[in-house]
Amino acid sequence: MVINMKNFNLKDLEKAVLFGLIFSVLISFAKFDTACEDLRKNILRLHIIADSDRKEDQEVKLKVRDAVLKAGEDIFKNCTTLKETENQAEKNKTLFKQTADRVLSENGFDYSSKTEINNTDFETRVYDDFTLPAGNYKSLTVTLGSGKGHNWWCVIYPSVCLGSSSKKLKCVGKSGFEIATKPEKYTYKLKVIEVYEKIKRSLKKR
Repeated sequence: MVINMKNFNLKDLEKAVLFGLIFSVLISFAKFDTACEDLRKNILRLHIIADSDRKEDQEVKLKVRDAVLKAGEDIFKNCTTLKETENQAEKNKTLFKQTADRVLSENGFDYSSKTEINNTDFETRVYDDFTLPAGNYKSLTVTLGSGKGHNWWCVIYPSVCLGSSSKKLKCVGKSGFEIATKPEKYTYKLKVIEVYEKIKRSLKKR
């Protein structure tokens, strides 16, 4: 097919190039978002949410974290799949709550905790030697008191919490592993994903 360039003016060419660039960016973004979604679906997070940002509430949050992680060592040690890990987390919700409540009581706090397995929207987070893109993740969440303080988080599956190593993230697939362990290569796209997820959350609230 031969195109007669005489039929095109400069503005037409500029528009064609612009639309071509936009299309290629959208295709690239769609592929990246798919890789991020594969990563999200293959992870179970742990969140310990403090009652407030007061120093004492943040300090006891970390004590609860240590106790919950210690309890989790035996609970999750034989889990080799995401499904097994989720089942054990669900089965032991009461134990995790009791563990958190015990630590709160021993440290003189009059509020208790709530433990649940839920799906929650999160912004991009960095943990040690890996990064998780913004989006919706399944999480074992331990909420202390009103849960209005900052949270501490890590990953139960793969068992990064129990002996941190980004190599354990291999189960999320090649593309997901690279996004998580080499975020500097995707700084712009990760920011776009974060904006995109914020827009989705705002639309859900309407």
